[in-house]
Amino acid sequence: MDRKTFAIGVLAIIAVILSAANLMPVQQTFAAATIKDRDYQVVTSRTQQGGDGLYILDNRTGQVAVFTWDVAARAVKLRDVRMVTEAFR
Repeated sequence: MDRKTFAIGVLAIIAVILSAANLMPVQQTFAAATIKDRDYQVVTSRTQQGGDGLYILDNRTGQVAVFTWDVAARAVKLRDVRMVTEAFR
């Protein structure tokens, strides 16, 4: 076996391994946490735009606020504040 045949064999094995690795499903990371206290509930979740959202529920007033990370401004932005009852109409 000469060097050229050996190199082709090694490259063929690497190509098979990379092809098999490409077909394996990738587990996506999912970070969701819930913190519940008497007055507030805080939940993190994925938004429809693909980013992370922070949902803060005020149990006394029944309002929920949604915050997201704005990449362009590099800051947390308030997206909306509504009553929880509006979500279940």
